Parts: sequence; structure tokens; C-alpha cells
Amino acid sequence: MSTDARARTAAYLSRFFPVHDLGDDDDIFELGYVSSLFGMQLVAFVEREFDVTVDDEDMDLEHFRTLRALDTFVARKLSARAGV
Repeated sequence: MSTDARARTAAYLSRFFPVHDLGDDDDIFELGYVSSLFGMQLVAFVEREFDVTVDDEDMDLEHFRTLRALDTFVARKLSARAGV
């Protein structure tokens, strides 16, 4: 997992709930930390923080459930933007 993306995402999430016990594969929705409304804030954070666009086809909850999923999603979007 990309340490920088994970750290930046964890820092953002820590503003709203304790992430020190959160594992890379813990489902933040299932754990009750994130509601659908906060999910939209998370999408806005990802777009702003990583300078990527979350397209309609990207609006899949699976991309945002865990720190690992978020990191993978951001890496994929950044790679696509870089043409890799």
C-alpha cells in the first residue's frame, strides 16, 4: 500500500473517528464510521487531495470501503492520468 496515500487518507479520516485501530482492510462503512452522506465527503476529499476526478462509473462503494481499496483506487486514477 502506498504509504503517502494511506497516511493522507488516514489523517483525513482521523478528523472524524479514531483510525489508530483501523486496519488496511477494515470496512469503514460496516464498522459504522461512514454513512452514505460522509461517503460523498470522502469522494470530495479524494478528488481534492489527490487531484483526480471520480467519474460516475467510479462511484462504486467497493472503491471507498477500506484504506487499501482507497489506496488502490487513487493509484489507478493517478496512473491513468499519467498515461502509465
